[in-house]
Amino acid sequence: MGKYDYVIVGGGTAGCILANRLTQCGKYNVLLLEAGGPPKSPWIKIPAGFSKLLTNKTYNWRFESFPEVVTNNRVISIPRGKGLGGSTLINGMIYVRGQPDDYDQWVKQGALGWGWQDVESYFRKLENFTEGGAARGKTGSMYLERVKERFPISDAFLKAAAEDGQSLNGDYNDSDQEGFGYYQVTQRNGQRWSVVDGYLKPAMTRSNLNVLTGCKVIRLEIDEACCTGVTYEHEGKRNTVAASREVILCAGAIQNPQILELSGIGNSNVLKKAGIEPKVELAGVGENYIDHYATRMNWRVRNTITLNEMSRGVRLAKEVMKYFTRRKGILTLGTGLVHGFIKTRPQLSSPDVQFFFVHASYANAATRVLDQEPGMTIGVTQLRPTSRGSIHIGSADLNMAPLIKPNMLATETDCQTLIDGMKVARRIVEQAAMQPFVSHEINPGNEIQTDAQWLEFARENGQTIYHPIGTCRMGNDADAVVSPSLQVRGVEKLTIADASVMPSMVSGNTQGAVMMVAEKAADLICARAELT
Repeated sequence: MGKYDYVIVGGGTAGCILANRLTQCGKYNVLLLEAGGPPKSPWIKIPAGFSKLLTNKTYNWRFESFPEVVTNNRVISIPRGKGLGGSTLINGMIYVRGQPDDYDQWVKQGALGWGWQDVESYFRKLENFTEGGAARGKTGSMYLERVKERFPISDAFLKAAAEDGQSLNGDYNDSDQEGFGYYQVTQRNGQRWSVVDGYLKPAMTRSNLNVLTGCKVIRLEIDEACCTGVTYEHEGKRNTVAASREVILCAGAIQNPQILELSGIGNSNVLKKAGIEPKVELAGVGENYIDHYATRMNWRVRNTITLNEMSRGVRLAKEVMKYFTRRKGILTLGTGLVHGFIKTRPQLSSPDVQFFFVHASYANAATRVLDQEPGMTIGVTQLRPTSRGSIHIGSADLNMAPLIKPNMLATETDCQTLIDGMKVARRIVEQAAMQPFVSHEINPGNEIQTDAQWLEFARENGQTIYHPIGTCRMGNDADAVVSPSLQVRGVEKLTIADASVMPSMVSGNTQGAVMMVAEKAADLICARAELT
């Protein structure tokens, strides 16, 4: 049996950050366990390569939802990054802090010490955004850039938003999120910048860090309500490693509840049904699952060249040459080109819907297969959904994926907000600035006019946009899984630090908030160590 001060389970976004921070002082020996492998694919560094990786089983767990009535009994893809770097290897790279009130709401839900005044410094700490103002970090580990490519149709979309009465916003991560502009992405010089680049590589030379890939965690070792270590499978052999200080779960919102339940931590009724002996009763494990659900509205366009045509033949060859010689062109693009954060009702204090504009349209959005004809897409998502789902194991077989039940569009608020957001998107496209470019609306189509029709379109065609959170929620109530110090309730020496601890959704893409959680977690863990 090996022994370390800290064992980190999961080498994704949070795990890589913690591996760096906990080894920085040189006092502690750390083992990082990752089920996937190192990031070797050439597509990882190329931003547009995310479309190649979303269905790649080497870098994607390829989870799927359980069919539910609220989404017309469809199976919905739920990609999660697999390998060192986690979802920062395959995501669309969009960086959003969220709104200050998101974090103040966490405090109201019992996450004391996680309000905006508590977390804002951690965003600045991790950011390296030289284009930003005084409120933005300039020297952090994560390089950020504004999307640099400009196209006539994207500029026209911004003009149309202004014609609709929307504001333009050069930095939605500064004091005010509302408005339209070009997205900020985790890139450096036109290449993807993952947490491996920013955090893990600088730490790999340290003698007090050991990184093991290809390790499938079987269970946490629990002895009298104390986590003593981890049992995992590596190269066909079972190994148990001890953690003298803490085991830190960073396997994400889907796999953290799976690991806890396989270890006997969770709702005893769920555990017994799956054939697991309960060790620690913790009913909140796997509950409070939240994700962003989005519709994609499509238009056929004219008088311009879109990604649909630029991604084929001679045009693509030219773009490839442009990228490899100058790090410019369409290969630098991720999932979003232009952002929009809007209020669907004027009386709202802050935006409740996010737009993702891109001059491309998909024949199959799940697999990122582009249309043959010119098109554009506006993704529409509610920023702070009120629907809650769950993730639980169905058996004691660790190779069986957990049962993922998102329960999207289960509340009237969620339904109406998404409907109203789609109406605003259509209204902006109908403004004068867009008319030279727009031929006609493809999806949902102009025949969709009533709220009932809009909602049916959303239920039949919507997808998650891969921001699962909340399944190991922090708080101070009986159903909270972790305390505000991120320690698992009822289990000593076990900490969780990633998206799963978030009590409620942040207003935008979640990778930035996960990085913040990891940075703050490192300080909390180190502070505990200094007391012992």
